[in-house]
Amino acid sequence: MLRVNDQERSAAPPRVGVVGLGAMGLGMARSLRNAGYDVGVHDLRPDVAADFAKEGGTAFATAGELAATVDVLVGVVVNSAQIEQVLFGADGAAERLRPGAVFVMCSTVDPAWSDELAGRLDELGVLYLDAPVSGGAVRAAAGELTMMTSGAPEAYALAGPVLDAMSATVHRLGDSAGLGSKVKVVNQLLAGVHIAAAAEAMALGIRAGVPADTLYEVITHSAGNSWMFENRMAHVLAGDYTPLSAVDIFVKDLGIVLDSARPERFPLPLAATAHQMFLQAAASGLGGEDDSAVIKIFPGIDLPKPEDG
Repeated sequence: MLRVNDQERSAAPPRVGVVGLGAMGLGMARSLRNAGYDVGVHDLRPDVAADFAKEGGTAFATAGELAATVDVLVGVVVNSAQIEQVLFGADGAAERLRPGAVFVMCSTVDPAWSDELAGRLDELGVLYLDAPVSGGAVRAAAGELTMMTSGAPEAYALAGPVLDAMSATVHRLGDSAGLGSKVKVVNQLLAGVHIAAAAEAMALGIRAGVPADTLYEVITHSAGNSWMFENRMAHVLAGDYTPLSAVDIFVKDLGIVLDSARPERFPLPLAATAHQMFLQAAASGLGGEDDSAVIKIFPGIDLPKPEDG
């Protein structure tokens, strides 16, 4: 039989928190707020969290303080080390989430690590959804992400509407943590290779004397086009390397791709080459620039400059 407070909780929408207000997390938090949720947030940059609170919502000084107030906590940080800090660091969230609450993990991580995390949270009575996302900052702000999710039915029962509010498509891939991350690994293999190939193709065309805008126009209407070519080479044409997704992200993500395949003794020659290209860009000081800046590793090409430059 439900207690009175359980009846109230089941009738009311879940209380939601978002940790990490970067390009993706901020858009996801805004999408949740636009869907009618009362959203609490935490970010290591207090001014960013305070700005969100001014728009509507509540800023918390620590992840633990936020976790104590919510039913669903969404983590949108860069990597597994940052998730560890959010959950198990000083005033972390794991010990302060109520039993039966859900932690939704949206970062790109090693699938084996995600599976292990599910077990650690289960010992605390916390449910877990492995839920990496794809779509970029623009789709995050519009609530139109693709989510690759896996976890227990009980976690979906509570957090399902929250996922729907952030996404155009929520793929439910199974009950086992790690399945979502496995699919995200495949996606990131393709994304990284496509960006690297797009940069190589554009660099070749420029070196051969084809105007960059002409090449872009032809390729985006030809069989060689890809979503990544069309999206990222537009950044190159604009000479704008403001990081929507940085070079360093693909150093990390393609590293995870390669690490996940190694125990299977599975060869990934294209992913390995793309990883080396992003590593070269990062080693050249481009790690904080947009991932399309991988084109700058090619010698002897005159790249487009910003219009106001």
